[in-house]
Amino acid sequence: MDLKQMRYFLAVAQELNFGRAAQRLHIAQPPLTRQIRALEDELGTVLFIRTPKGAELTDAGEALLAEVPNILDLTRRAKEQTQLAGKGLLGRLDVGIFSSGVIQVIPELLAIFHAQRPGIRIGLHNMNRSQQIEALRQRRINIGFNRFMHDEDDIIVEHVLDEPFLVAMYEGHPLCGQDMLTLDDLDGEPLILYPNLPVHGLAQEVAQAFEDEGIHLAVAQEAEDVLTSIALVASRFGLCITTASAANLRLPGVVYRPLKSGRLRHITLDCLYRRHDHSPALQAFLDVLRAYRHRGDRSTADFLPV
Repeated sequence: MDLKQMRYFLAVAQELNFGRAAQRLHIAQPPLTRQIRALEDELGTVLFIRTPKGAELTDAGEALLAEVPNILDLTRRAKEQTQLAGKGLLGRLDVGIFSSGVIQVIPELLAIFHAQRPGIRIGLHNMNRSQQIEALRQRRINIGFNRFMHDEDDIIVEHVLDEPFLVAMYEGHPLCGQDMLTLDDLDGEPLILYPNLPVHGLAQEVAQAFEDEGIHLAVAQEAEDVLTSIALVASRFGLCITTASAANLRLPGVVYRPLKSGRLRHITLDCLYRRHDHSPALQAFLDVLRAYRHRGDRSTADFLPV
C-alpha cells in the first residue's frame, strides 16, 4: 500500500463515487479503478461495494478510512519538516558560550538569528575553551565562542570582532576625572583580575602588559568572571581592566574610561565550529554572524550602553 493508493482510496471514500473522485484527482476513471482493485487485492479484502449511484464503504473500508487521513497528514508533515530543516529553518543549534561573552555581542547575534529563524531551537552551554573544543568533537555543540583561540586541524576558528578595553572604576576615584587612561595611570593601583584560571586568558594578558611596560601590578582580588569583578569594583575593592561590553552590566557606582595601551589595544572574540560541518542551521547562523561582522568597524562607543 503506497501513498498514491491511499490518496486514491481517500478520494473515493469521501466522494463515494469513482467518477467524481477521478475528476477530483485529475485522472481518468479506469486507472483509478485499477488502483483501488490493486489495493483491495493487496489487503485481501473488499473496500467498496459498487452501487448504481456510486460506491459504499465496507466495514474494512470504514476501518481503513479511520487511519488513512492521519497517515497522509503525518507524511505531509514529515515532508514539510524535512524541507524546512534542509533550508535551515527548522532544527536545533547548540552554542558554547563563556561568561563575559554573553553581555552583549553573542546575545545580539542570537537575537538576530532567532528573529530570522524562529523554528530553530537554540541551546546555550557555558563552557571554557577546552570544553568547547571537546564538545564540538563530540558533536554536543554546533558552534562555540571564546577568546585567545588557537588553530586546530578539525576546528575552524573564525574572527567575530575586536573589542576595545576599558578601565572600570568606582565613583569618586581620582582617575574618574580623566577622559582616557594608560597603564602608567594604574601603576600601584589595586586591581581586580579575571578570570582566575590556569589557562591563558585576560588576566594573563593584563599581567604581561604591565610587565612589558615595567609597571607595578598590584592585584587586590582575583575573580572567576566579569560580573563578580565589576561588583567588586562597585564595592570599592579596586579597579578592573575589562572589555568594553562590560559597561552594559550597568552596575551602580561604576565608571568606565577607555584604556590606551600598546599591548592591550583590543581583545578578539572568535567563533569555532567543526570543519566540514555543512549543517543548514549552522550555515544560516554563520551568515548572520558574517553580516554582523561586516557592518563595519566598531568603536568603543558602540559597546557602551545608551
